[in-house]
Amino acid sequence: MTDPRVDAVAKVLVNYSVDVKPGQLVRITGSPEGAPLILALCRRVLEVGGHPYLNVGLEEAMEVILRFASDAQLDYLPSFSKTIVEAIDADITVWTEANTRRLTSIDPARMSRRVASRRELNDRFFERVGNKELHWVGTQHPTNAVAQDADMSLVEFEDFLYGACRVNEEDPIAAWQDVSRRQARLVDYLSGHSRIHVVGPDTDLHFATKGRVWENCDGRQNFPDGEIFTGPIEDSVEGTIRYTFPACYFGREVEDVRLTFKKGKVVEASAAKNEALLKEMLDVDEGARFVGEFAFGTNPGIQRFTKNTLFDEKIGGTIHLALGKGFPETGSKNTSAIHWDMVCDLRKEGKVEVDGETFVESGKILVG
Repeated sequence: MTDPRVDAVAKVLVNYSVDVKPGQLVRITGSPEGAPLILALCRRVLEVGGHPYLNVGLEEAMEVILRFASDAQLDYLPSFSKTIVEAIDADITVWTEANTRRLTSIDPARMSRRVASRRELNDRFFERVGNKELHWVGTQHPTNAVAQDADMSLVEFEDFLYGACRVNEEDPIAAWQDVSRRQARLVDYLSGHSRIHVVGPDTDLHFATKGRVWENCDGRQNFPDGEIFTGPIEDSVEGTIRYTFPACYFGREVEDVRLTFKKGKVVEASAAKNEALLKEMLDVDEGARFVGEFAFGTNPGIQRFTKNTLFDEKIGGTIHLALGKGFPETGSKNTSAIHWDMVCDLRKEGKVEVDGETFVESGKILVG
C-alpha cells in the first residue's frame, strides 16, 4: 500500500511546483527505487491533461560509465539530449539513491571530465528554467541509503522528509503559498540593499549584490524548499569562509572546507578530507573558482544535518554559497560546468550584516 504522503507530494509537485497544463510534455526522471512517487507523478500528470515522459534509469550505470568509459566516451553527448531539453515543458527529478557512496573511489579527474561534457546541455536547461519557458522541480524519495546518511531509520527519515515538505498539513499547497508570501517580505528587504558581510568561526567574508535579483524559493524548484538567494557580483567576493558541514559532491564528502577569495576568485582552498576532489572541481573551468550563488536557509522544519544538500541548504539559520554556475535570473554572469553548494552553519555563532545592519544573528533572521 502506497503511503498517502507520497500522493500528497505528487499533487504539490504537479499542481503547484511545475503547475502542469493540459497538453504539456512532462519529463519525470528517477530510478526504480523511486517507483511509488514516479508512478504517482505519472497518474497526476495524466489527471491534469499532461503527457508524462518517464526517464527511469539504473543508479549503477553512472558508476560503470565513470569506471570503464574512454575519454571520448566520457565526453560524448547524444544529439537527442539537446532535442529533449528543447521539447519538454516541465521536468520533475526524483532523487532515489540506493547507495550514496557508490562513486567514492572514482578518480576525481574522470568525474570532472564527465561534468564538463554536460556543460552546454545544462546551461541551456537552466536558461530555459530562468526564462520560465521550462518549469523544473527536484525532490527526494526516501531510501535506506539517504536515511542512513542522516543517522535515521527509514521511518524516521520519512517523517522528517514529509514534515519538511509540509504534506502533513490540511492543505499543503496553501501552506507553501504562505511560505511564499513570508519570504517575499525578506526578498523585498534585501532587494533594497547592496553589501553582505558574513562573520563566523574562521569566517570573514563580504561581497556586493547591488543590481542583482533575490529569488524566493518557495517549493517551485526544490521540494522541500525554503531559501532566498541571489548571484553576488562576480569580482566582489573578498575574505575567507570555513564550512562547518561537509560539502558533498557525487556522494563524496569533502570535510572542513576553507576558502580564501580575492577579487571574487578562490585563491586558496583546503579540506581535511578529500582535498584532491575539491581542487579537481575548482579546476574544471575558470568559472568554478567564482561564486554563482549566495543564499539564506529559511525552513524551520529542517534543523538537522543529513549529508544531503537538498535539505541541508534549507536549514533555517544557515547560509550557503555555490561555487560555479550562477542563475541568469539573478543577474549572475558566472558560467561553469559545476554548481556546488556548500553550507555554513551560523546557528550557534555567527551573523550576517546587510549594509551594516544585522540581518541574521545566531541563526535568527531579525528583519522582515
